[in-house]
Amino acid sequence: MPSGKVKFFDADKGFGFVSGDDGQDVFLHVNALPTGVSTLKGGTRVEYSVAEGRRGAQALSVKVLDPTPSLAARHRKPADDMSVIVEDVIKLLDGVSAGLRKGRYPDKAQATKVSAVLRAVADDLEV
Repeated sequence: MPSGKVKFFDADKGFGFVSGDDGQDVFLHVNALPTGVSTLKGGTRVEYSVAEGRRGAQALSVKVLDPTPSLAARHRKPADDMSVIVEDVIKLLDGVSAGLRKGRYPDKAQATKVSAVLRAVADDLEV
């Protein structure tokens, strides 16, 4: 069976393309995906059979070989750096907490910055 990597897959349109290890691009329809799979991310390795359709080669009976590569794992910060960042977030939240104890929510600009920092740290922590 040929194998390759998903070039792209548009779940809304229900199709994409696989770049085969032999260099041939193969059309991939959503109906060829395994049961329970409705989309694939670019870079996912797959194995498939090929049939010639009206418009060229088409993948059939797709089998996912490995999970989608994790971009977060490739860009994960070292634990020492993250400990410093978490300590800074704690100080930031202590300031927000002090204001809340006095009955004051942070103004919109500060709240937006705090929430952006929290989302960024959460993304760095999540694998």
